[in-house]
Amino acid sequence: MSQRKQLFPFAALSASYFAHIGFFNPYLPLWLKELGFSLIAIAVLTSVQSATRLFAPYAWGMLSDRTGERVKLLRFGATVALLLSMGLWFPLGGVALFVVLLLMFTHTSAMMPMSEAALAHLVSQGGAFDAKRYGRVRLWGSLGFLVTVVSAGWWFERFGMGHFPAWTLVTLAAVVVSVWLLPDFKEAIQHEDNHPNMWPVLRLPEVRWFFAAVFFHVLAHIFVYVFFSLYLDSLGYSKTVIGLLWALSVVIEIGWFFFQGRWLPLLSLTGWLVLAAALMALRMGLTAGLPLVLPLLLLLAQALHAITFAAHHTVCIALLSHHFPGRLRGRGQALYTVVGYGLPGVLGGLGGGLLSSAFGLASVFWLAAGCALVGMCCALRLRQRGQLPR
Repeated sequence: MSQRKQLFPFAALSASYFAHIGFFNPYLPLWLKELGFSLIAIAVLTSVQSATRLFAPYAWGMLSDRTGERVKLLRFGATVALLLSMGLWFPLGGVALFVVLLLMFTHTSAMMPMSEAALAHLVSQGGAFDAKRYGRVRLWGSLGFLVTVVSAGWWFERFGMGHFPAWTLVTLAAVVVSVWLLPDFKEAIQHEDNHPNMWPVLRLPEVRWFFAAVFFHVLAHIFVYVFFSLYLDSLGYSKTVIGLLWALSVVIEIGWFFFQGRWLPLLSLTGWLVLAAALMALRMGLTAGLPLVLPLLLLLAQALHAITFAAHHTVCIALLSHHFPGRLRGRGQALYTVVGYGLPGVLGGLGGGLLSSAFGLASVFWLAAGCALVGMCCALRLRQRGQLPR
């Protein structure tokens, strides 16, 4: 099978999964607001996804490492999530909705880590991470996100947020179709006697500083994921404009993923981490301080997403491939999801809800700028540990 045909199923999964995320994450807070939930309740319910990332990715990752059945597990998780999403059609109270979201996200939150682990052997050249090949797969995820974040904004503006459950069902159905397109292969089963221990790697100072940098950098982004749509809505922006602002950042992201093979060698991997954190602090400062100056919010703050998210994500995947090779990669990817998106998501969602209730939504983005600066300091300490592969 040609290289392109091997990569196509993973590109399809990336496109469909992020198409689901592209409408679900930006508009879930607005749907919950229309249902009458308070700001704190919205923060709790939107944090459920991050809460599942505290345990689900590592559990699924360990199971996939031990059984080698990454594809079968992906198919199972996607199908169960689709069935559970039908619960959103019913008039649920806060507790029942919490349970439905918890079960849904338990089955979807590990999909990308397991997919990245299965993809690893196809985006390596002689054992080294191939940023160009990885970018050509990952950009399809950004395209999927772009299509739904724009079209959903237009749709909800004209027909109301009541169609949110239908969008969930359709996009998760697309995910189910895509996982059945994946090649049905099984990796070698890893028994206890050849199942490597994670602790020697985790004890390395450079690995600890890496995860610390990831934690604070993604924590800054969590405030965007949870509160950006609510913030813009409170300032009087229409849902169409909100969707377009999300879309602009994704268009820039797609451009980065397409050309990153030639841009990444300009700096070391750790250098990119430092730059991404510094620009994230600037981006959040502009969002908090000048939200009504639309050209700045459009042309600069959102455009910085190319570095603050896209470049940062690729660099993290490259560093994970370096530190967690072979039979460690499933758990390494899962740990990245737990530390980078689980803990920050819970703390950012709940903490941001309390902070915004007391001091307003702008305060959340000032805090995000501070978190980005802490992440930059951690990245600088990582950089001082010595140069890693470019």
